[in-house]
Amino acid sequence: MILAPVPRHRTLADETIAHLRAQITSGTWPVGSRIPTEPELVERLGVARNTVREAVRALANTGLVEIRQGSGTYVVATSELACVMQRRFAGTDHAQLNELRAVLESAAAAMAAERRTAADLRTLDTALAVFADTDATFHLAVVAAAHNDVLTAIYADLREVIRGAIAAELDAAVGARPHVDHARLVEAIRAGDGERAAAEAQAHASSWEPGRSTGAQDRPGGPA
Repeated sequence: MILAPVPRHRTLADETIAHLRAQITSGTWPVGSRIPTEPELVERLGVARNTVREAVRALANTGLVEIRQGSGTYVVATSELACVMQRRFAGTDHAQLNELRAVLESAAAAMAAERRTAADLRTLDTALAVFADTDATFHLAVVAAAHNDVLTAIYADLREVIRGAIAAELDAAVGARPHVDHARLVEAIRAGDGERAAAEAQAHASSWEPGRSTGAQDRPGGPA
């Protein structure tokens, strides 16, 4: 997304906040990245230094960015909801967070089986081929196929919270676990089988738990 001069139909501060926030929510400025310096923003947006400073402070107050003296301003969350969830669930038992994730994923998979379009199936096939080893990217595509914008937004923010809370454990678990067959979930969605899609999604979420190994016995229809 290219920054452009701010239009004057709203207050400059509000417009500047909206412009900067869009860079974050769109992923142009991902979590962990440093945003342009104050002089750079002044030049790109065509507003006064005080306006830029006010906008950055407003985003810092909502928790989207963190101002680090002597270093710059960094993106720390993709949405205000993610900020709230990070504060609310700080210290929460990791297993409970993953149970919530499993509930959302299985519900979304069932809805995706009923609502998926031809375009959704093409997206899932691409995600399966390109992101076979990137669990988050694939499952975001599944949730998007449910065509519920609220669910998609909440799920994306929850994933961010969970990964931030247990990043080290997650990396260890993913590195140790057997390959999860995402193709089974895609085929269930393609077939319009909501029950099987939900079961596959539930199995995948369970395999993500740190310390748990997933084999055929954990898959729907697998050996007991």
